[in-house]
Amino acid sequence: QVRIVESGGGLVQPGGSLRLSCVASGSIFSLFPMGWYRQASGKQRELVATITGGGTTNYASSVKGRFTISRDNAKKTVYLQMNNLKPEDTAVYYCTFNFEVWGQGTLVTVSS
Repeated sequence: QVRIVESGGGLVQPGGSLRLSCVASGSIFSLFPMGWYRQASGKQRELVATITGGGTTNYASSVKGRFTISRDNAKKTVYLQMNNLKPEDTAVYYCTFNFEVWGQGTLVTVSS
């Protein structure tokens, strides 16, 4: 049974940065894709970024050039570095393991 736990959310001013972390337990972490999704209040959950076991990345157009997804297979951890944050990035961010297991989410609020 894989379990994942996100951390790193918080309140940040526009233009600021945050790094989210997602730690997985169990299974063979390095073989599976990981991803970050987000859900703003009153909106559907949307893809932010994904990374395959081999390190191939994919980003939503709204975050490309500002966000970077990476993974450390030895630590069973995936990261989301978020720079130049905008108010519209405010959402609960969810990590997913192989698009099957989901974390509880971590809130990111971008506001002055």
